[in-house]
Amino acid sequence: MGLELTLPETLRPRFRESFGCLYRGKGADTIEKLSVDLGSPTKLISVGDVTTFHLLNHGIIPDILVVDDRTKRGPASDRVVVGTKHKGFTEISVDNPAGVITEDLIDAVGNALKSDEHVRIFVRGEEDLAAVPAILMAPEGSAVLYGQPDEGVVLVKITSDKKEQMEDLLTAILDGQSFTNQEIETIRRKLNGYQNH
Repeated sequence: MGLELTLPETLRPRFRESFGCLYRGKGADTIEKLSVDLGSPTKLISVGDVTTFHLLNHGIIPDILVVDDRTKRGPASDRVVVGTKHKGFTEISVDNPAGVITEDLIDAVGNALKSDEHVRIFVRGEEDLAAVPAILMAPEGSAVLYGQPDEGVVLVKITSDKKEQMEDLLTAILDGQSFTNQEIETIRRKLNGYQNH
C-alpha cells in the first residue's frame, strides 16, 4: 500500500470549493459547454465515473481516466460502469480508501502520465481526492476534469499558479500527517518529480 495521506477534517471545506472553472449542469450539456473551452491540452485527465462517461460519449477521449464504479458514494449505474470501460485503454487497479490519497494512487497517476498509452485507473475504494495528485503531476498545459456532486463538472487548466495553489494544499495535508521527514520527502518527490519527464 505504501503511505496514505488522510485528508484532515479541517481541510474538507477547501475541497468543496472548485479548483478550476465550474460548468454547471448535468451530463452531456455540461460537456458540450466545457468542450468549447477545452482546447487541445497536453494531457487530459478525467476523474470520476459520470464525468468520464459523458466525456467518452461526447467523443472526447482522455489520456488518463480515474474511476471507481461509484457516484456520490453509491454504486454507479450499469450504463455508466460499462460506458467508462473503453477498449483503447490500458487498465491499472489501485486500492485507495475514501478521504485518502495513497502512495499507490500517486504512483499510478505518475506512471500513467509517463505512458504513451491511454490509461484507465480503476480505484478500489474511492477516487474522490485523485484530482489532487493529477493537478500536481500533470504537465503545464494539461487539463483535469472532475465532477462536483449535484453541481456540474470542474475544468482545471494546469498552470504554474494552479500547481502552487495545490502545493499549498498539499503542505496543509502533509502537516496533518504523522510522517517522518523522509516519508514526506518521498511523497513530495513523487508529486513533483514526474513533471520533469
